Parts: sequence; C-alpha cells; structure tokens
Amino acid sequence: PPVVDPSFGSDRLVYSVLIHALETDTVDGEERSFLELPASMAPTTVAVFPLMAKDGLDDRARSIADRLRAEGFEVSYDDTGNIGRRYRRQDEVGTPYCVTVDYETQEDDTVTIRERDSTAQTRVPTAELPGAIRRLVDGETLSAL
Repeated sequence: PPVVDPSFGSDRLVYSVLIHALETDTVDGEERSFLELPASMAPTTVAVFPLMAKDGLDDRARSIADRLRAEGFEVSYDDTGNIGRRYRRQDEVGTPYCVTVDYETQEDDTVTIRERDSTAQTRVPTAELPGAIRRLVDGETLSAL
C-alpha cells in the first residue's frame, strides 16, 4: 500500500530557506560560498574584526562590538586568522556586514564596513556606525552612506 507522510516540521522549512539562500561566486580569483540571507533574517547582523590583534586594535574593536550590541544588534567578534579568512567565515554563515578596525581607525576614528553580497567596502566615522548599520539593515545601499 502507498504510504503518505504528511510531515510539516519546521526543520524542512529551515532547510529549504538555507538551500535557496546558498550562493557561490568568485572574488579575487577565489571561489566563495555565502548565505544570501536578508539582513533581517541573518542570525548575526554584523561582525567586528581588528585588522590585527595588537597595537590596541583589538581593544578598540571589542569596544565597538560592545557598543553595537548595546544598540541592539547581533554582533560577532573575531580576531583569529587573516582578515580574508574572517570575511569568508562570516560570508558562509550569512552575516551581511563586517566592520574592520585598522590603523586608520586610530588616526581618523573611521572604520571600514564590508557588505557580504557585493564585497563592496566604505569607511564611516565610528560615531555614525550604529546609524549606518541600521540604515543598511533597513535597505539602504552601501554606496548611499
């Protein structure tokens, strides 16, 4: 006899969303996989990285991550490996925006925001960072910042 399995568990819906969100492309001659989740659905909104975990960059990056958390964002902090690998790890889990703290941050108090889907980057003052991330989540483009 035929068997009917009318299972409608939430896991099947989640798997379907993940399968349809998985994308691949080539950046700088290297293939990458990323979850193209809308920012409102992504488990982590923004990742914060120091360019290097020395010279006070890591302390400044932790401070920025804490400030973004206080503003209500889901934030990940990572200072392991090179910056390209950190970007790729966040791309794979669907984090839409990454903020990099570098030596220029110490000079002019700006940070780099990188967008996952296009890998485009722009610099913004740290004082304007929470508002810029909020505008990006709400649909504004990186070039409009």
